[in-house]
Amino acid sequence: MIVKLTQTDLKTKFGLFQEALYYDGQKESIALFLGDIDAAENVLCRVHSSCIFGHYFNSIECDCQEQMDISQQLIARAGKGIIILLDQEGKGNGHFALMNSIEHKRKGVKQADAYVSAGFKKDARDFTAAAKILQDLGVKSIKMLTNNPDKVRTLSEFGIEVNGTREIVLSLTNPVIVKK
Repeated sequence: MIVKLTQTDLKTKFGLFQEALYYDGQKESIALFLGDIDAAENVLCRVHSSCIFGHYFNSIECDCQEQMDISQQLIARAGKGIIILLDQEGKGNGHFALMNSIEHKRKGVKQADAYVSAGFKKDARDFTAAAKILQDLGVKSIKMLTNNPDKVRTLSEFGIEVNGTREIVLSLTNPVIVKK
């Protein structure tokens, strides 16, 4: 079960988006979207997890904020798209895990493996809420802005038609998309 609590306009540096707040009985999730997406096909979609380091503290040790900015830019250029923000800090392990993984990451370990080195799951995220939000918004099919096959698999298992993925190549001045 997921319930839309409210929806409003949100002025961003990339244009006027709609923000819809959802609740699944435990956590809130946010859908940020642009354009007419009801029954739309091949809508650009980014499923994004919260990141205190990147979104609030402007950390240069992660690319979370840059991925969010580029996703909004690409959606604005396309004229429609969706970003779903899930409350899943530290790949779902929480901020404590993120803080404890940093020493491993600074030694050259990839972030997911740094969680394991710190005693946590490589990736504890659940993308079920994103699938339910997409169903509620009435999107017919999406093209995902991701390189994470778990996101694609979960959305597909819930009946979301995923017509390909596109990896975000990080460059804020001129974002480039590479088809996978």
